Amino acid sequence: MNSKHLIVLLFMGLFIVACKKSEPLIEELETFLGFQKPTNFPEPVYKFENNKITKDGFELGRMLFNEPRLSRNNTITCSSCHIQSSAFTQHGHDVSHGIDDRLGTRNSPPIMNLAWSRAFNWGGGIHDLDTQPITPITTHEEMDENLENVYKKLRAMPKYTSKFKAAFGTEEINTANFMKALSQFMLMCVSSNSKYDKVIRKESGASFTSEEMEGYVLFKEKCATCHSEPLFTDGSFRNNGLAISPVNDKGLYVATLLETDKYKFKVPSLRNLKYTAPYMHDGRFLSLNGVFEHYNNEVVNTQNLDPLLKGSKLGIMLASTEKTKIAAFLNTLNDEEFIKNPLLAEQ
Repeated sequence: MNSKHLIVLLFMGLFIVACKKSEPLIEELETFLGFQKPTNFPEPVYKFENNKITKDGFELGRMLFNEPRLSRNNTITCSSCHIQSSAFTQHGHDVSHGIDDRLGTRNSPPIMNLAWSRAFNWGGGIHDLDTQPITPITTHEEMDENLENVYKKLRAMPKYTSKFKAAFGTEEINTANFMKALSQFMLMCVSSNSKYDKVIRKESGASFTSEEMEGYVLFKEKCATCHSEPLFTDGSFRNNGLAISPVNDKGLYVATLLETDKYKFKVPSLRNLKYTAPYMHDGRFLSLNGVFEHYNNEVVNTQNLDPLLKGSKLGIMLASTEKTKIAAFLNTLNDEEFIKNPLLAEQ
């Protein structure tokens, strides 16, 4: 075999390997079905009639989610703080790191199951997913840009004008379509294929171990009022008794200016905890055991402490064996298919 034939065979081999690697994504895109409600989930609250998810709209949203030109100096993307392998959080950071490595005051919340959310951000103040991206884009510690500058940069790129045309019927890049595209991507970030989901849906003979089942029973007794199934959050804002930090973040009060809202933060979902440490709005707990210890021994009677944490002793009493069993159940909420979904990955 001469060298020319060898080179041809080498390139053919590389081509075959490349095709095989891209086949799952090609198959996903060719069979794009838009938003599909999991059978064990309630009806979403997002108004899809105002923003129907299409293949082109979703692809545009994914492009924008990974576009550094949304930031002032073209270095920070949405995916910088919301990394898919970390269930769209910024794993390892207690608080978010934005442009010029500026530090925020809160932990990056996960992007998942937003179609069922009525309010956004740890401290609320935003009630429409289609307006939520304005905050990170314009915030000094995050992207530090303004929308008109973003649009100017995108208008200069033919790949965006053509994609806006395909998605919305016009090359015009305006706030309405820009926000709708980002929403289409985020709405498709649905985590619903954990072991828990498969057990509940009775798929493929899935079942809990005895320890997981005992943990499930304990969870429903001690945790489910705030972290209600199947989303594992009730979407409310509550004061869970954290010691007030040096930055004195007042939570929901910043948005409402109501004294009754001081130190209340949005109840997070407990899905995908394996990937989303550290925990709480400011990432103060590095491990799940730290969270358990907080509820067991460290709840502080701060202003507006949730009544559920008040009693003869503050907090939620958890024996060592109970922590182990609840942790076993919480592990069934980890959704590996979600964090590895090629459809959600940067292209």
